[in-house]
Parts: sequence; structure tokens; C-alpha cells
Amino acid sequence: MAEQFSLTIGWIMIIIGTAFMVIETTSPGFFIAVPGTVLIILGVLFVLGVDVFSSPAGIVLGVLIALAASLGTIWIYRRINPDEAFPVTISRDSLLGREGIVTRKVIPDSIEGKVQVAGQEWSARSETGEIAAGVRVKVVKSEGVHIVVEEVRA
Repeated sequence: MAEQFSLTIGWIMIIIGTAFMVIETTSPGFFIAVPGTVLIILGVLFVLGVDVFSSPAGIVLGVLIALAASLGTIWIYRRINPDEAFPVTISRDSLLGREGIVTRKVIPDSIEGKVQVAGQEWSARSETGEIAAGVRVKVVKSEGVHIVVEEVRA
């Protein structure tokens, strides 16, 4: 009975680890590839009949394998994305005074317009009239889920 339980736990760990890997490849940045790799390796050990948690030697073996898998995954992850900078969080409020480019026509009373500011696209509206795509604008305020812009005069 314990052997069947170990086999079941092993397959569950492999499935969850694989799901973590799929999530990481489809939406990079969660950094769940490390626990995914560890779960897959520990799951394989359980399926092969190695009961990692039954003895002190098994626990040490499990920890060493998990540590090696973690370090290996981090090393591979850094080789895949060598120049990736740390993520920067930009809030609407931090955009005040910044300039950007209209990517979709901005009009008053509608947030369907789009503006590229600080490397990100934001929903935008204007207070002074229509602003065509390609025009340089300045963020004058933020409201709710959008920004308000005005055309930059040369």
C-alpha cells in the first residue's frame, strides 16, 4: 500500500512540476521553473521507488538533488536570458510629466486612444481635442485606469 502511495505521489509531483514548467515557458517571469524542476526530479525518484522522506539519508539525498536541480535551473535560466534587466514597475502616477508617442488616435471623453510612454502602451484621452497617431505628447495627469495627455508644442 505504501508503495502505491509513493508511486501516486511521484506522478502528482511530476504533473505539477511539468505544469510549472509550462506556465514558466508561456509566461516568463514567475520564476517557477526552479520548483518545477525540483518537483519533477523528486517525483521521478518516488516513481523509481526511492522513498526520500523515510530515512535521514533519503532526506539528505532529496535536499542535495533539489539543491542541484535549483542551481542547474538557475544557471540555464541565466544562459537563456543573459542580458535581461530586472523588471521595472511603472505606475500611472509616475508618468506625470513624461513624454511619449501616440500609437492610436487620442480623443477627448474616450480612453480608446493609446500612447507609448516609458516603454509601455497606455490607454489615454486628451482634454484639448484630437491628437493623431505619431504625435509627441506629454502626460498631464492620470485618472482611473488611463492617462490624460496633451500635445507637445515645438
